[in-house]
Amino acid sequence: MLEAEVVNRTLSAAMRTGADFAEVFAEDRRSSSAILDDGRVEEVVSGRDRGAGIRVVVGETTGFAHTADLSEAGLAAAAGAAAAAARQTGGARRVVEVSSLEVPRPLAVRVPPEDVPKSTKVALLTAADAAARSAGPAITQVSARYGDGRRRILVADSDGLFTSDDQVRTLFSVSCVASGDTGMQTGRESAGRTAGFELFDLYDVEEMARRAARRALTKLTARPAPSGEMPVVVGPGGGGVLFHEACGHGLEADLVAKSASAFAGRVGERVAAEMVTLVDDGTMAGEWGHYGIDDEGKPAARNVLISDGVLTDYMWDRLRARKEGRASSGNGRRQSYQHLPMVRMTNTYIENGDADPDDIVADTPHGVYVAQLGGGQVNTATGDFVFGMTEAYLIENGEITAPVREGNLIGNGPEVLTRIDALGNDFAMGSPGTCGKDGQGVPVGDGTPTLRVTALTVGGTAA
Repeated sequence: MLEAEVVNRTLSAAMRTGADFAEVFAEDRRSSSAILDDGRVEEVVSGRDRGAGIRVVVGETTGFAHTADLSEAGLAAAAGAAAAAARQTGGARRVVEVSSLEVPRPLAVRVPPEDVPKSTKVALLTAADAAARSAGPAITQVSARYGDGRRRILVADSDGLFTSDDQVRTLFSVSCVASGDTGMQTGRESAGRTAGFELFDLYDVEEMARRAARRALTKLTARPAPSGEMPVVVGPGGGGVLFHEACGHGLEADLVAKSASAFAGRVGERVAAEMVTLVDDGTMAGEWGHYGIDDEGKPAARNVLISDGVLTDYMWDRLRARKEGRASSGNGRRQSYQHLPMVRMTNTYIENGDADPDDIVADTPHGVYVAQLGGGQVNTATGDFVFGMTEAYLIENGEITAPVREGNLIGNGPEVLTRIDALGNDFAMGSPGTCGKDGQGVPVGDGTPTLRVTALTVGGTAA
């Protein structure tokens, strides 16, 4: 993407006024997508974006500039702008030489999406539409989306780092609307991996569409969700987003440093039930948050954040780790070359337990079983959250019975961790997601086995 000699000269220019650290991040991104709505293909789009971001650090001040001009002159101009923004007016000239760092690569892509005709991608959408509508006349609307992207990055810095990564992701999702006496109800299914078009060797889009339709149809006969505090059993994969949002963000070192985390200053303390181990792992081959290196050039890592209930560490990017005299955990991520990196999760999950999932339900006399959570709101400073339940059922006399609708889970993330009293042996990752933070979105994954929380507030509409 960029020659080492050009990078060397760019970094030297960035360091010319006496900076402590400089970095070049170059990116070449290709993407394509197709959307079907109400039986019609509404959009087929492809695009490409290339550029570089240059970061210069002087003391506690960071200067940043980005450019779509990858010529040496364009890079030099951006380096000068970043150095000026770091407010350094003079200092010793420093010559920088970088050397290549080999890192483990993500899984080899067998079928590059850019080699697949658009007509083949569109055919997936129409097949999903037909399969969903075959579930019955109550299915009144179907929307489906295909997307793929290839992201090639290069990271070099004044410490001599020079490394790169090539990331390919492919995604498919389908949403259905069913109409009946209870109004309109929705069901959704999605699949995405760090992989090429071979994704569809693993996932049948017609079966995905039928599952989405069944979810919507089931909710037509669902009861209003109950209200009050009660035991909640979360199915495999379905509750990972809760722990990502309500606990994971509070374990990011930048929020900890701002005292905007309920976990600040608690390393070494028990913060969860003894059976709980919480991990963030960018090395999970094929998962949505997987990569070879983070956006600061650090190889992806498996980081245990909570071990047997005890808080062991936070997630770190490079600059915050440098201040603490430690290594980055490989969690420095950015949306694009136009953004500064920050601490972000990758694939965040609770490890397997040893209980039989059926026994967990059988040992729960009453409560709610959540198969899938939707969006919500979280206060990272306190851990308080509200999440919608997109697929949930009553538990009555130790059995999963009637579906429920229009309900929320309300609670506090750190408290939930201490109230887990059963973990199943059926770990699964949930749906691929995009995590938003400070205006930036990055791909992430999350997962759980079946688990039981002894008490959570369910905000339903049942009398």
